[in-house]
Amino acid sequence: MSAEKKVSNTGSGRDLEFAGTTMTTSTRLASMFGGKAVTVGPRIAPVPDWLKVEESSDGDEHSSEAILNRQLASEEDASIQYRTCSWQKTAALLFSEYICLAIMSFPWSYSFLGLVPGLILTIVIAAVVLYTSLIMWEFCLRHPEVRDVCDLGQMLFWGKEWAWWGTALMFVLNNTFIQGLHVLVGAEYINTMTETDKIGGCRTVEFSVAITVICWLASLPRTFSMMSKLGTASALFTFISVLLATIFAGIQGTPAGYAPLTKGEPIVTAIPVHSTTFVQGMAAFLNISYTFIGQITLPSFIAEMRDPREFPKSLWACTIAEILVFCVVGGVIYAYTGNQYVTAPAFGSLHDLYKKVSFSFMIPTIIFLGCLYASVTARFVFFRWFKGSRHLNDHTVVGWGSWAGILLVTWILAFIISQVIPFFSSLLSVMSSLFDSWFGFIFWGVAYFRMRGADRKVGRYRSPTFDWLSMALNVVIILTGIFFLTVGTYASVQGIMDSFAAGEVGGVFSCKSNGL
Repeated sequence: MSAEKKVSNTGSGRDLEFAGTTMTTSTRLASMFGGKAVTVGPRIAPVPDWLKVEESSDGDEHSSEAILNRQLASEEDASIQYRTCSWQKTAALLFSEYICLAIMSFPWSYSFLGLVPGLILTIVIAAVVLYTSLIMWEFCLRHPEVRDVCDLGQMLFWGKEWAWWGTALMFVLNNTFIQGLHVLVGAEYINTMTETDKIGGCRTVEFSVAITVICWLASLPRTFSMMSKLGTASALFTFISVLLATIFAGIQGTPAGYAPLTKGEPIVTAIPVHSTTFVQGMAAFLNISYTFIGQITLPSFIAEMRDPREFPKSLWACTIAEILVFCVVGGVIYAYTGNQYVTAPAFGSLHDLYKKVSFSFMIPTIIFLGCLYASVTARFVFFRWFKGSRHLNDHTVVGWGSWAGILLVTWILAFIISQVIPFFSSLLSVMSSLFDSWFGFIFWGVAYFRMRGADRKVGRYRSPTFDWLSMALNVVIILTGIFFLTVGTYASVQGIMDSFAAGEVGGVFSCKSNGL
């Protein structure tokens, strides 16, 4: 195969490709950091019939760029426009998704993994998620009609209808579990703030209902452009919350529950202690992984960008911030609380005043991030229900009523989940093992091999060494996902059983306070 330029006409239009290893430096950098120099590869799936138009003489009407331009043009005069996000607004959405409450599970995870393995694992997972997110971004560029991960899942598995339904089920369940987590933590917050007050009735269930209603109302905005403004404030308040918690852990002297005669002084270990069980270690690993893995929402974010080629800028900015915040917060709080006094979330390791002050700054995130996932789920249903209808882009009673109704159903399900699995760390582990196995690893390993096959058909080749290393890496990514799904699920379920057996929670639909 020569190193001359090739032209692809395999359903994506005439994308200029390179054979051999003649890619320029700017093209290589664009494949990592985005920008105008990005080269869009060939599709792995044909252009769907509903996107086909009569081709012009130069045959470009079905290229990825042409499809994107038609999508933008179709919204020009619409009352509700969806492709409005810049990379800065998308970064705000990513910050609000990742700079979240789950950060406060890191000290708990480090107490089982040991500080050194915990920090190393944090960085490694961040790097893997960054890599797989770039694969996902490249896939979305080749198929700009993709609105969410369900469209993507069907394409990955050869257009099979079962793949769409399977992905849709996991997609909705994952998002609803996350909403349930935020209902749970919202009730924890109110219980924490009112722990000395006598509340009539079933306090935890009542507080969960109140949080559910508030979140439903807050999730009503229909565009991510609007949500990104709320997301910026959410990420800022979360940063203040975890910063205060970190400072308070250092200045409070001793952790909450300090009992030197029975528990001893806080013990901080560089490596796992001998008493750490496999279930505990796996739960800690899954907790860290869950906080990083958020690719399930990324196709929806990219689908609302005016220029999807700019997405890696948002991704890199968020990843660097994640590594810094997660490592510093997790490491410092663990260093001051030790193995005996750390809790999940770590606010429980702070004395009463410090706990209430720092936890209070988490309120916007408790509300907003659940709303973000609810909005992603509602889009999934709404766009299919009203595809091609005026209710999609115009302000109509039917459109807004349906949107509100879809959101209400998701929040009712979230409330039920919050009452059935009423403990923070175990709920994180369950979500990580069941859903992140697919959306964090398996999907993107498969995506790599599908795109590699499409590239080779049109003469796009990489150097043999780089090609073999990339294939090996993606095989490992797929195997890691399978490990999550099998062994991880076992450890998560066993952890839940152990928590119930130990009496760490009050039970299903419990009236007992779950305050920290």
